Amino acid sequence: MRFLSRILPAWGIGLLLLTACDPNQVFEKNIDLKSPAGDPYVWAVQDKPTFEFDIADTTQRYQVYFNIRNAADYEYYNLYVKQTLWGPDGKVISRRLHQMLLLDPKTGEPRGNGTGDIYDHQILALPNQQFRQVGRYRIMLEQYMRQDQLRGIMAVGVRVAKRAAEQ
Repeated sequence: MRFLSRILPAWGIGLLLLTACDPNQVFEKNIDLKSPAGDPYVWAVQDKPTFEFDIADTTQRYQVYFNIRNAADYEYYNLYVKQTLWGPDGKVISRRLHQMLLLDPKTGEPRGNGTGDIYDHQILALPNQQFRQVGRYRIMLEQYMRQDQLRGIMAVGVRVAKRAAEQ
């Protein structure tokens, strides 16, 4: 019982700190990838992760980021991702092809934050985005590398944050 009385307050404080880290964050979610056969760290061309988030303030500008986690054995220095964003009315707001540099093209050194052989990237994809309607938005990501089974991409995600005044 003493163990629980010591660990629960520490756990509660830790949870509070995690949720209070970024007051501008509106949404963040990551999805682990695997092939249709169940092989981990494979982004299959038919796998199109889709994320839904709510916007309540249409006067605010937002930053939309893509989160990418890759293994060190990822075979390319870049990653092409096609993004489609729908508004609450179901109409397409934007459709873009993004090139993200996961490794330095000249040196081959990994970019992003890494520990061991795993690297995390948070890439600003839609800067200064204005959402003109209150409601639920949907964004879909598609790997666009001309590979049916793109090995080495572990997870993808989306983060939406209010644009800070000084940006």
